[in-house]
Amino acid sequence: MVWRVRARGEWVYLYLLFEFQRGVDKHMALRMMVYIGLLYQDLVKSGQGLPKGRLPPVLPIVLYNGHRRWMARTNIADLIPPLPNPMNGYVPQAKYLLIEENNYVDHPLPSVRNLVAALFRLERPRSPKDIIDLIGLLAEWLKGQPDWARAFSVWISAQLHRSPVLRGLIQATENLLEIKAMLSKHAPWARWAQEYKAEGELLGLEKGIRKGMEQGMEKGLEKGLTEALLIQLKARFAPLPDWVAPQLAQASKSQLEVCLTRLLRAATLDELFDRGGTAH
Repeated sequence: MVWRVRARGEWVYLYLLFEFQRGVDKHMALRMMVYIGLLYQDLVKSGQGLPKGRLPPVLPIVLYNGHRRWMARTNIADLIPPLPNPMNGYVPQAKYLLIEENNYVDHPLPSVRNLVAALFRLERPRSPKDIIDLIGLLAEWLKGQPDWARAFSVWISAQLHRSPVLRGLIQATENLLEIKAMLSKHAPWARWAQEYKAEGELLGLEKGIRKGMEQGMEKGLEKGLTEALLIQLKARFAPLPDWVAPQLAQASKSQLEVCLTRLLRAATLDELFDRGGTAH
């Protein structure tokens, strides 16, 4: 996208370079720097540069709509280890503007008429009805802007066709009011709501699996410490009394670590387990 803006008394063409991301790319800063370089090369080759060999400004923007938090660096310089001066001055600097939909805060759309906010909410609707209400707002806002209205219509139609419930019910159209009418009349609300619920449950299941994996790793570490302690105890104090194995099995990770440390200097099992008490 190209904007014509006035800066310091002269008209300048500002290039907006958009990259849409559903996943986190740790090398996104490198990719954006390469994209900018290729754009400049193309402008120079086609003779679209500025007078005196200058180049037009480029604003690189990454629109991220994934579920994970964006952790990648936004400046190519942050991917390169620092060098001693004056060499550090030659490390490239290339930033991009990150827009995370996850960090978007709901605003009263009718009062601000923000198309980007409407786009974000369409991608993350709170309910099926929310989509219909948003399409109605867009149709009202874009009455005098047919190109924008058409662009939103084409995009919304493509998004709706991804739904297995709505596919085949919503016909391709470039009219926002027609999309709204088809959704209001033909949308199978019960099944559609169920699909949204299932998607939410799927996200919850994903979080539960991740939490379970973390807990599983913790339990696995405790089991490994218990087995290591039993091997050492059998080597030093065999035969072991019957109470040793159950007591180790009930001990926490921190208690097992203390036992492992005490093992280096304990002369008897009573001393290791604090006279037969619980390991701590």
